[in-house]
Amino acid sequence: MGRSQETLGKKEVRKKKEKKRKDKEKKRALKKTDSGKSSFDDMIAYVDEFGVISSTPPDPTRKKQEVIAEDIEIQVVRTNPEDAPDYHRKGVVTFYNDSKGFGFIRDLESNMRLFFHASDVQEPVKEDNIVAFEKGKGPKGIAAINVRLFKEEK
Repeated sequence: MGRSQETLGKKEVRKKKEKKRKDKEKKRALKKTDSGKSSFDDMIAYVDEFGVISSTPPDPTRKKQEVIAEDIEIQVVRTNPEDAPDYHRKGVVTFYNDSKGFGFIRDLESNMRLFFHASDVQEPVKEDNIVAFEKGKGPKGIAAINVRLFKEEK
C-alpha cells in the first residue's frame, strides 16, 4: 500500500529517521571490525624518573641508583611569632548605626572600606573614632573583627 495521505513534511521526517538509523548501523559495524585492534598493552603509559610519560617500557638493563633511607633529610621549618605578618590594622569609623548594630571602617593603610558588626566591637565606638581591628571573614566577604578604640578624635 502506498502512503497517499503522507505530506511533504512527514516524508522528510521519515527519511531523516531512516538515514539516522542506517548511520547508527554503519557505526556499529565499524566498531565491530575495529575492536580487535586496541588492546590493554596499547593503553599502558610509563613514567620515567624525571616524570616524563612515554609509551615505551623502561629499560631493565639500566643500572638503578640505590638510595639509603637514613640519608634522606626531613626538616620542619619553625616560624617565630615575631616574624608573622601584622594583622592588626588601624582605621577610622566612617559610619556607625548603634540602633542597628553595624558600621563601616576606612582602613588607614589601604583606604579599603570594611564592614563591622556590633558583636565584634570590644569597646563602645562612634563616628570619627580611630580604632584598631583585625581583618577577618564575614558572612559576605572581608570584615573587621575585634574592633577596639585606639584613639578618640575631638
